[in-house]
Amino acid sequence: MIELIATITITAGSVLLFCYWFRYTCFLILSAQTVREYATSVAQANQLSFLATQAHLAEASPDLDRLKNALDRDYAVIAGLLSKLDAEQSGMEQRMLAIHYRLMGVWYRTSRNISASAASKALEEMSMVLAHFANSIGEASASAAA
Repeated sequence: MIELIATITITAGSVLLFCYWFRYTCFLILSAQTVREYATSVAQANQLSFLATQAHLAEASPDLDRLKNALDRDYAVIAGLLSKLDAEQSGMEQRMLAIHYRLMGVWYRTSRNISASAASKALEEMSMVLAHFANSIGEASASAAA
């Protein structure tokens, strides 16, 4: 019986530490600054709305479902653009951020009826992921042009 309790405790602790590490790593990736910001130009060139979504989230009572749908449309466009890039560009960071985007989508659906602020925070993190991806696309395009 003690062995079972120890196993469950160690397993639960390991899962919690892995979740903490994953979120912290995603935040570190998203907070990294680049020399030049490409997200705005990529968003304008591809008619993406994640920058406008970030502005709408600052409003008093935004329509969260409409913003979520806009972010999902932007994600589909950006995923298509990323798939056209060189296979070497698709690294561990991009996969982690894609998983983070999907997890934040699940958290949004879970929390939107319970807490508007938690749902808004999830959408904000999703838009940060899209901005990072757009910046990566801009960097890859600039380096290919050079």
